[in-house]
Amino acid sequence: MIRVLIVDDQALFRSGIRMLVESQPDLQCVGEAADGAQAVRLAEEQQPDVVLMDVRMPVLDGISATDRIVRAQPDVRVVVLTTFDLDEAAARAIRAGASGFVLKDAEPELVLAAIRTVHAGNEVVAASATRELFKAFGRQQRSAPAAFAELTERERQIFALAAKGLSNTEIARSEFVSEATVKTHISRILGKLGLRDRVQLVVFAYEHGLAGESR
Repeated sequence: MIRVLIVDDQALFRSGIRMLVESQPDLQCVGEAADGAQAVRLAEEQQPDVVLMDVRMPVLDGISATDRIVRAQPDVRVVVLTTFDLDEAAARAIRAGASGFVLKDAEPELVLAAIRTVHAGNEVVAASATRELFKAFGRQQRSAPAAFAELTERERQIFALAAKGLSNTEIARSEFVSEATVKTHISRILGKLGLRDRVQLVVFAYEHGLAGESR
């Protein structure tokens, strides 16, 4: 059972998402919060697996709430709910530790897929869209940390493709290897760089000037 916390300042929207979540046999809604401060408290009390987080809320915004929740509970996955495809607030929330984002007007099946995907921890929600976010709302780049130098040449090649938002299937096809091999490389890359998932890999690439178009 995947435990889900819903955070949004609109009661009607929360109710709709709750009904959607509870219609699924493998999902359970463990609480609703109307602002970020409530979300932080409920996350501590209920220990959810996935948090659906609005970014613009009173008292404490979703960006700050995401940061506090992820710092306190590293295993929790946060999915940002946003109104626009290219939203600077969503980009900031991803930097704060969110695992991806979905549009508020997305089809119900996509919201459910997002919950299951981030809970599984092996794929990224809207990786290509995350990449577009950082192209639009990039900030001053920092030098790559020493950990990046520990990647092998092959791992750097896989890193570059993942940073472009390519899926495991696409990378496997491009590099003429199996998806299992790609997954192994991605796992090693994340471990060496201290990253949680592929969204964080995209963030890392853009913040350190490693997201060039060419390999």
